[in-house]
Amino acid sequence: MKINEIHKELSTMTIRPCLIDYDKEREIFTWEKVAKEFDGLPSGGLNIAHEAIDRHANNMLANKAALIWIGERRDRKVYTFLDMKKETSKFANVLALLGFSKGDCIFTLSTRLPELYIAAMGILKNRSVMCPLFSQFGPEPILQRLLRGNAKALLTTQALFEKKIRPLLDQLPELQTVFLIDAEEDESEQVRSLKRLMEKASDIYEILPTDAEDMSILHFTSGTTGMPKGVVHVHKAIFTHWASGKYVLDFHPSDIYWCTADPGWVTGTSYGIITPWLHGITNVVDESEFDAVRWYTTLENEKISIWYTAPTAIRRLMRLDNEPIKEYNLSHLRLIQSVGEPLNPEAVIWGVDKLKMPIHDNWWQTETGGIMIANFLSQEIRPGSMGRPIPGIDAAILRHNDDGTVTEVTEAGKEGELSLKPGWPSMFRNYLHDDERYAKCFIGGWYLSGDLAYKDEDGYFWFVGRSDDIIKTSGHMVGPFEVESCLMEHPAVAEVGVIGKPDEMIGQLVKAFVSLKTGFEPSEELRRELIGFGRKRLGSAVAPKEIEFTQNIPKTRSGKIMRRLLKAREMGLPEGDTSTLED
Repeated sequence: MKINEIHKELSTMTIRPCLIDYDKEREIFTWEKVAKEFDGLPSGGLNIAHEAIDRHANNMLANKAALIWIGERRDRKVYTFLDMKKETSKFANVLALLGFSKGDCIFTLSTRLPELYIAAMGILKNRSVMCPLFSQFGPEPILQRLLRGNAKALLTTQALFEKKIRPLLDQLPELQTVFLIDAEEDESEQVRSLKRLMEKASDIYEILPTDAEDMSILHFTSGTTGMPKGVVHVHKAIFTHWASGKYVLDFHPSDIYWCTADPGWVTGTSYGIITPWLHGITNVVDESEFDAVRWYTTLENEKISIWYTAPTAIRRLMRLDNEPIKEYNLSHLRLIQSVGEPLNPEAVIWGVDKLKMPIHDNWWQTETGGIMIANFLSQEIRPGSMGRPIPGIDAAILRHNDDGTVTEVTEAGKEGELSLKPGWPSMFRNYLHDDERYAKCFIGGWYLSGDLAYKDEDGYFWFVGRSDDIIKTSGHMVGPFEVESCLMEHPAVAEVGVIGKPDEMIGQLVKAFVSLKTGFEPSEELRRELIGFGRKRLGSAVAPKEIEFTQNIPKTRSGKIMRRLLKAREMGLPEGDTSTLED
């Protein structure tokens, strides 16, 4: 079945897409109209948790399933919106009773457990700031983020605490409380049993006045140099979440939704927690990591209608020699969206061939807070394209001029930096403790994404590549400097240069070029030792998967590692300008 034939069938669908006429919708759209979709707090202002949970629990959706949780062993729990209101109120009361208040950063480090999703909303109810961490991080990335975020409290499990947090406690003087999800009793005044605290807490909580511009979520994203960046978001970001939920994810009241993203990353919070609940949609969470049979079974058993996943997962499914729609009942599935890295055209075609529907790619960043550009359900898909801007978002391709200004590129097919007109509600408000870096993201009235792209004659955007050295591996953002700094601590290592090497399955794998100190010789044993060293310190998602020994790491005369040159040599590409290369 051809892609355009599938779109012809939309007119006969029982559920009519929310967006039919793209141009008309963009013309009449205003953020002021979106604001009317929310109740607002009885006490005044706008709070994410109230709009996502409490307002539904207070009306006819009270007994509708908000969260369907599937455990590692296939145990299943269902929480209604009323259940979620009570549980999140308990956690908000726990925080308040322990003295945590507006603006305090409360970190989460956990796998996909119900308590994490409850805590996320409870933190926001208390007007504290939710700061998610990826559970597969090693101790050093965790320490960097806890310190930079001035962590006041942390929610985690006993296993993760023992392995990754306990050794760090003496380096975290501001960390007042650690909540252990699965501990039966308190260990100390600092290390507490969440279960015991929740048993004593009231399930009634009145959210205090919350300004729409109050800080709500702090996400950390790696940079090419320096410490991880703390990306600041506010409660008003839900305007974008609601709009993208309507136009991109095409939410309708009857939908059952599954986002496979880990809640330690921005997709897992913006679209794995907040957006479906803003629309009163049932949200499915599977604790387990990727497993093809399990995933297809979840799609079938839970009657998933909207599935938001990642290119890495799609490519893994593509490697299987099977016919999923013959082996599983996927008749409820009507929309698949993908994000994390550009979706290759073959994956779109595979979806049409194997699932009888295309896979829709979309583009956004931690800094944008929500989906900015997408392939919409009712619109033509051009395989390989990220699509067109959602209503309310103005995007352009910019050329950097020699005088430091930028000029919009109007010629179709001409590459430049993908940029957005500031002012959308989920735009990040700052980099924590780094006003200077934040200011550099904006030039000439535009937000610069750092991504290179071009636009075709019909307004579809096409990704070209990163303008910096960030590595996207399995949907995760890895900063080379973070990996290099870790490996440099090994006694055998003199210098390190890290790049992302293209990989068919995971997008890019982390590869390190290592120069050894005098007295050490390259060997397979040392290579394995360095890989293990990196995994122990950084976690498997961040650590290098390949290490190549080299006598010298190419650097500029000022000492900056030329990762661009390393990547060019790795891929057999032209080395370009080497005039600044160290002799």
